[in-house]
Amino acid sequence: MEYRSFADLAETVFFNAHAIPEDVDLIVGVPRSGLLPANLLAVQLHKPLLDLESYLEGRTPTVGRTARETIDENVRPRRVLIVDDSIASGESMRAVRERVQAAAPQVPATYLAVYGTRAAHEDADLIFEAVPSPRIFEWNLMRHKRLADACFDIDGILCHDPHSSQNDDGEKYRDFLLTAKPLLRANVPIKHLVTSRLEKYRPETEQWLAANGVKYENLWMLDLPSAEERRRQRAHASFKASVYIKTGAGLFVESEDKQAQEIAQLSERPVLSIEGQRMVWPGNATAARRSYVRRGESSGGAAKRLVRAVAFGILGDRTIAKIKRSLRR
Repeated sequence: MEYRSFADLAETVFFNAHAIPEDVDLIVGVPRSGLLPANLLAVQLHKPLLDLESYLEGRTPTVGRTARETIDENVRPRRVLIVDDSIASGESMRAVRERVQAAAPQVPATYLAVYGTRAAHEDADLIFEAVPSPRIFEWNLMRHKRLADACFDIDGILCHDPHSSQNDDGEKYRDFLLTAKPLLRANVPIKHLVTSRLEKYRPETEQWLAANGVKYENLWMLDLPSAEERRRQRAHASFKASVYIKTGAGLFVESEDKQAQEIAQLSERPVLSIEGQRMVWPGNATAARRSYVRRGESSGGAAKRLVRAVAFGILGDRTIAKIKRSLRR
């Protein structure tokens, strides 16, 4: 599983901008994601910028007051750079190319995808970095199909964290749960919401999720009597790791970087840290395992899973017996 953040995007653009042909006089971004690197390139290279639709309609670019000293808004481009964030099959880029050639056949165009599933692609003239699938970008996380097979934290991702004055494990906290401000909004259903909120706050949590249009299949909450007991047991990461193991989900998305590291170590699976904006891997993950986390497990992997499951108390007797039988074969 590969992940790239906004910071990664800015760095990749910065260190590869030298590859842009010198005769490019106009940069065109493909909405919406292509506008991100297009803006970065326009600023770095001091070039005018348009979105794709404006270019196809023949509009003139506009720049800020200070930029007019170095950028000619009325330039007739010798070459235009068409920018998108990524390319996989090439279908989207081919559609863009056809529209550009039909609207402005007299202007040469260079087609750039910042990230490609491979280093070269027949439908792109330039690719800055090869990022193989499966992959997720910060800007498409909340609409990615991977959410249909993911565990997702709530506080610090879907809503802001409670302030210390709200975290009284009482009425102030209940009020927070009902009135918390949304942060990231998911456009697709999430398979598993996994939170260290206590089970006694399920009604308030479900009410907030419904009011904010969050679609999900399962809501996993920590069944302990109090926040004090949760702190005493230090149950946050261990609970989340146990659910990650039990569900067999393809990814866990966690708000806090430290917890992400703990969950990764306990589950031996990758965890996306929102705070750290990175994919956290268990310490002993090999390069091959990082490329693709297999759902099937060897007998050694099954044995480790059994030990963790018993320790966490997450599997029933029949399931444990089934795993034991598989180890004897």
